[in-house]
Amino acid sequence: MYVWPSLREFLKDYGGHVNPAVSLAMVVLGKLQLKKFPVYVAAQFLGAFAGSCAVYCLYYDAFANFADGKLIVVGENATAGVFASYPREDLSLLNGFIDQVIGTGALVLCILAIVDKKNIGAPKGMEPLVIGLSILAIGVSMALNCGYPINPARDLGPRLFTAMAGWGLEVFSAGNGWWWVPVVGPMVGGVAGAVIYFLMIELHHPELEKNPEDDNSIKDKYELNTVN
Repeated sequence: MYVWPSLREFLKDYGGHVNPAVSLAMVVLGKLQLKKFPVYVAAQFLGAFAGSCAVYCLYYDAFANFADGKLIVVGENATAGVFASYPREDLSLLNGFIDQVIGTGALVLCILAIVDKKNIGAPKGMEPLVIGLSILAIGVSMALNCGYPINPARDLGPRLFTAMAGWGLEVFSAGNGWWWVPVVGPMVGGVAGAVIYFLMIELHHPELEKNPEDDNSIKDKYELNTVN
């Protein structure tokens, strides 16, 4: 009889992604089994939905008092943007889509460069911090258009919650039907970033005599490169 593996065994080879676009990129590169992809994505969406519920409960009184208790999607007193992304009024769907493709592609390129054991990357144990700083850099440079969602789960999960919590179906029609852009755009960008990394970097990795898993410190990697 098949027994579902423990969470630790399930995650140990592939990491705990929080972004479906990253998970899809790993599938394309053969670093994540296709059968595990739906499980990852379901967990990511459930996590984002639960997080939205927690935020709503924590600030319930604030939502109840702001704008006379009206839950508004767009406009001066809009609060739906607390949970999901909405574009600037002058932003077209095409420009927003390109924004998401570029932003998520940059994110995936950074992640792959950081976690690639054959790359210099980050010091062992510092990968999460460096990835977080990469996301911050992408946000600082690209957030003007629509808040750089670059994560379908982080956008669609909370959007579904707001639709159920009182903001209504306008969360899907606002911005000329904007909702699909931060879902499809990041997935396309994630695949594009994975393909670029594979063709430009991973495909050209030299065969190292030393097993990179033995020591992942940045100091030894630099020393190894200097010796070679």
